[in-house]
Amino acid sequence: MSNSDVEVFVEIAREGAVLPSYAKPGDAGMDVYAAEDIMIRPGETVIVPTGIKFAIPEGYEIQVRPRSGISLNTPLRISNSPGTIDSGYRDELGIIMTNASEKSCCQIDKIFGIDNKENMYGTYRIKKGDRIAQIVLQVVPKMKFTVVDSVSGIGQNRGGGFGSTGVR
Repeated sequence: MSNSDVEVFVEIAREGAVLPSYAKPGDAGMDVYAAEDIMIRPGETVIVPTGIKFAIPEGYEIQVRPRSGISLNTPLRISNSPGTIDSGYRDELGIIMTNASEKSCCQIDKIFGIDNKENMYGTYRIKKGDRIAQIVLQVVPKMKFTVVDSVSGIGQNRGGGFGSTGVR
């Protein structure tokens, strides 16, 4: 462990579960692996078990994020991205995935794997050991609120909100 590493304890909760791992040096996210085979039909949202549990140090969270290749090449989405795993959570990490294929658009007999590169709509099979998401450890400072009469004079108001800067 280097001086910047943070120790996170992990429990293997299912036989054959794979520990998260960095694919390349310098990566921010660790790949997370499916702990069992699962089918995700069009329009369906499921929890994909990972077979691992964490004890995250207080003052940190683990964020669950999509893998870019899955987002680009399939209609599979991490439904609550980024998902937050709080330091007090001790149950198995499950990845909430949605198949954004519309039920009416697909051939029922077609089943795709997450290694598909054609962004096809239909049922997707995730196999045990597939890399399905990534996790990133983040520092989480506590917020302390100070009630004021108006926030308009504090800092700079950038002006505008939803869509106010346009598209170009």
